Amino acid sequence: MKLIIGNKAYSSWSMRGWLACKQSGLSFEELITPLFGEDWDDVRLSENFAPSGGKVPILWDGETVVWDSMAIVDWLADKTHRDRFWPKDETARGMARSMTAEMHSSFMALRRQCPMNTRKIYEGLTFGDDVNADAARIIELWAQARARFGSGGPFLFGTYGAADIMYAPIVSRFQTYGFRLPGFATSYMQTILDHEWTVQWMEAAQEEPWVIERLEKTEASES
Repeated sequence: MKLIIGNKAYSSWSMRGWLACKQSGLSFEELITPLFGEDWDDVRLSENFAPSGGKVPILWDGETVVWDSMAIVDWLADKTHRDRFWPKDETARGMARSMTAEMHSSFMALRRQCPMNTRKIYEGLTFGDDVNADAARIIELWAQARARFGSGGPFLFGTYGAADIMYAPIVSRFQTYGFRLPGFATSYMQTILDHEWTVQWMEAAQEEPWVIERLEKTEASES
C-alpha cells in the first residue's frame, strides 16, 4: 500500500488517513506532496491524484484506490478487523460512527477560522460565536463518549479507534489556538498529544521546509 498525503504541518485530513493506516497495523509507503506549491496544479492532475480530483489523502492498495479519510478508515477496517477501529458494543459503535460522521461533515467555522498548523501556538485569542459553538459541541460529544463508554481506557471509547483518529486534528487545533477546555477534555487532549503516532506526526511536521502563508494566519482576535 502507498498513502499520498499533504504537508504534516497543515493537512488535517492527511493526518486522519495516516493515523488510520498506522492503526491498521499494515505496512504502507508514505508519500508527501507539498500542497499549493509551484507545481501543485500539475501534480494534482497526475495519475496518482486523478481519481480523487486532486485531494489528499489517497490510499493505493494494489490496483485499488481509496480517497477521503472516512473511506480509508472503512477500507482498512474491512481489510483487517473492524474491532481495530470500532467499539465491539453495538450501542457504543453507533455513537462512534455518528461522532465520526459529524466530524466529517460539520464544524465548518472552526475548521475555516482555525486551520490546522501544528507548528504554531497562539495565546490570548478570542473567537466568534460560531467557532465557540463548534468547540462546545465537540466538547459535548467527547463528554458523552467518555461518560458512557470510556471506562476501558483514556480514549473516547476506552481504546484507541476511528473516533480518536477523526478528532485528533481537532486536538491539534485546540492546542494551537489556546482553547480553554474543561478538565476532562484537557486530559483527553493530552492523551492524544502523547500518543506515539501523534508525536511522530508532530515531530515530522516540525522538520518540514514548506510554508503556506495563508495557513499561517488566523481570523481569531487577540483579547
